[in-house]
Amino acid sequence: MSGLGSRTLADQRIPVDGDITLHADVYVPKVDGRYPAVVSFGAYSTELHTAGAPTGSNEIGSPPVFTDRGYCPVIVERRGMGRSGGEQGPFFGVQDIDDHEAVIAWAAGQPWCNGEVVLFGTSYYGMTQPMVAARRPPALKAFFANEICTDPYRHIINFGGVPGLYFMDLWMGANFTEKMQDLRVSPQKRALLSHLTNGPMHPLLEKVVHRKVDDLFTHFMSATPVESVRRTFVDWVFDAKTREAGLVAEGVGDHLGHIDVPFVVVQNLGYFNLHQFGSYELFEKAGTPADRKWMILGPAEYLLPVYSWQEEALAFFDHVLRSTDNGYDGQAPVRFWVEGAETFDTSATFPPPSARMQRLYLASGGVLSDVEPEAGSDSWIGIPIGLPVIGGLDEIEHQLLTFELPVEDDTELAGAVTADLTFSCNEIDSYVIARLSRIDAEGIRHHLSMGAVRPTAASADPGRGSSVEIAHDTGRRQALTPGEPVHLRFSLTPVPVRLQAGDRLRLDVGSRSDLLRQSPADGYVQFDLPVPPYLCRNTLHFGGASWIEVDRIRPARAANLSTRPGR
Repeated sequence: MSGLGSRTLADQRIPVDGDITLHADVYVPKVDGRYPAVVSFGAYSTELHTAGAPTGSNEIGSPPVFTDRGYCPVIVERRGMGRSGGEQGPFFGVQDIDDHEAVIAWAAGQPWCNGEVVLFGTSYYGMTQPMVAARRPPALKAFFANEICTDPYRHIINFGGVPGLYFMDLWMGANFTEKMQDLRVSPQKRALLSHLTNGPMHPLLEKVVHRKVDDLFTHFMSATPVESVRRTFVDWVFDAKTREAGLVAEGVGDHLGHIDVPFVVVQNLGYFNLHQFGSYELFEKAGTPADRKWMILGPAEYLLPVYSWQEEALAFFDHVLRSTDNGYDGQAPVRFWVEGAETFDTSATFPPPSARMQRLYLASGGVLSDVEPEAGSDSWIGIPIGLPVIGGLDEIEHQLLTFELPVEDDTELAGAVTADLTFSCNEIDSYVIARLSRIDAEGIRHHLSMGAVRPTAASADPGRGSSVEIAHDTGRRQALTPGEPVHLRFSLTPVPVRLQAGDRLRLDVGSRSDLLRQSPADGYVQFDLPVPPYLCRNTLHFGGASWIEVDRIRPARAANLSTRPGR
């Protein structure tokens, strides 16, 4: 089914609670009929989203792509946003889920809908999907979520034990200003803009966005959100030191087992401190039968608007709703991009069943090795981001420690990446960020994965997380005793990689996100953190006391492997 065209049913009103209605734009094929609805429920004004403009959260895809194949996108604004009525409640809260459920029921009953509803979208539009799917709405048949969190508190608001300050500045300034709240664009202008942005100009638009992304982010961060969102910012940053203390939504983690519909979840491997681990927890814990759920770990990319995975979603929906013989039932449950091989590999689970944990020790002299080293230590200085320091400081001190392992045999890593460090500091608190990279034979660094932990908030939270994420209860804090070593165990992004003989595996450890992260201009969605909290000296202790664990799948020398349960 294709070539059905698109027409817009603009400014639809959806009743949700008494006399409160939500605003939605609905897109249907030009050919009359009854088709499945594709609901996208987010936090934002949709005035520019459906026009394909590169706003900070245009994450719904292109509606005409769906209508052309016989689906009806329903793009909804949450309560109190844009043209929707009522007052805004907490982001990701029960009100959002109630309204989302009402939208699904409304869409199923419309004359253009055949009674079947699916969900599609990225980020907020993706995070709301498992939340409402856990309610099991009768009309909901499947969902396709891209780049999600399952726990807003640990994945965004209090990432690694500190507020996600820079992302919150950006997100709130980009989406919740008075100007964005009051913006009105006629359906005719939206259609014209969509034709321009989705046509031959789109490749040029992508290049401009990538070239100007830092300026774009700076502009968003300097904007002033509406008062209610500023109050949310105050709550999240200054008051939500524990889950119970702030107005933070529960998330869907404890309810994933209630999900029973087919789904696909996509993870962008370029994320750090946003959407880094949610996809794995959803795939691992959802109650959906194993042969009815799929996870895709895609390469690092940053696009605005987000048009990725639309064709994949349509193939999935065709398979589930229309029993189309398109090969989707033959897709492996997990597909993962392999850096260095520049191709996808497949598996029944993630980590793959063949993965075996290998321990690599940190040692003096910047050595990373599978041989337990002699005792020793090394240190770096921590300088809070934004503080001025004397000129030439980096010539006599360093802010990063680097460890390298020469690769002698071709091999592939795919699965959990865990840092297990013995750490001390001469202050009562600090911050530790680890970055793993592949250095190719020409000396070019290829970014793989990152992870972080606040040493005073490193207590494990065993009821949360997944086989690739160690969750921490960051509300439990214990001040460091200066100079006294503590044990830190935390997860890095599980980026699969093909290592070739002549490569080097590099681990960098420091305290400043800006010294380790990649830019969105390079395809990596990674934001700065307000760390470390003090001017301090941080020390790692060796002699078998600090290591990383990686999952190795091929080939592997038995003598180097340990199958101890380490996660």
